[in-house]
Amino acid sequence: MNRKKPRIIAEVGCNHKGDFEIAKKFIKMAAIFCKVDVVKFQKRNPKECLTEEQYNAPHPNPLNSYGQTYGQHREFLEFSLEQHKELKRFCEEMGVEYSTSVWDLTSAREIASLKPKLIKIPSACNNHYTMLDWLCKNYDGEIHISLGMTTHDEEEKLIQFFKERNRNKDLVIYACTSGYPVPVEDLCLLEISRIKKKYEDAVKEIGFSGHHNGIAMDVAAYTLGASTIERHFTLNRTWKGTDHAASLEPDGMRRLARDIRNAYKALTYKSEEILDIEKSQRKKLKYKGV
Repeated sequence: MNRKKPRIIAEVGCNHKGDFEIAKKFIKMAAIFCKVDVVKFQKRNPKECLTEEQYNAPHPNPLNSYGQTYGQHREFLEFSLEQHKELKRFCEEMGVEYSTSVWDLTSAREIASLKPKLIKIPSACNNHYTMLDWLCKNYDGEIHISLGMTTHDEEEKLIQFFKERNRNKDLVIYACTSGYPVPVEDLCLLEISRIKKKYEDAVKEIGFSGHHNGIAMDVAAYTLGASTIERHFTLNRTWKGTDHAASLEPDGMRRLARDIRNAYKALTYKSEEILDIEKSQRKKLKYKGV
């Protein structure tokens, strides 16, 4: 079996709490201690993403809010394009790929100008065809898209959209359940097999974006064929914010990367009927009678 080498993405998102220095600590920890392949942030233009009513409404969970309104909360957590440029530079210094999820056309244009290897579209925006069309025409890198809260018809429309623009071979689609956190019974990992069977030949790669607790299910996801594994990442699960509870702390992310890479090494056939490691044991232990 020609299994793809795993790619591990630590999604910081907005877990940096709007603090640029904390964001750099995330990169350093993810690269050096956790040894992931990609560190991913988020970019939104709140006034473009939200209606006026949504912008001025209170945060649904005031204890997690960084502003008087939901819009102000979102503004507080945003970094400027120059700051994202510096985060990309710091990722390169640390030997890890930089990426960002984009939620609107303005953010897509800004992040594309930095020319990262990949840009992610979250499940919430995978039907934002104006943004997707702009990326297809103006961004040459990989386009990663999660399929949480998405019908099969919407999936098919999405794949066809990329085929029509000859960008489907730059497309990475992720099996995903949109919840924070997601109980194990709602992970539905066999969706990876369904997506792989239906779209593997049409897209570049199949991924898995998990919002669950623990790391065992990610190894199962990789075994089923999801070669890019994305998990939310935090430095402290007790910090203020809605995503920390569904995030891995550094030791969890380190063990996740280790275990998936070990699975990659282990998922092989024997190169010969009796391996070298077995030969001395065979000589010593194998029954010699009739």
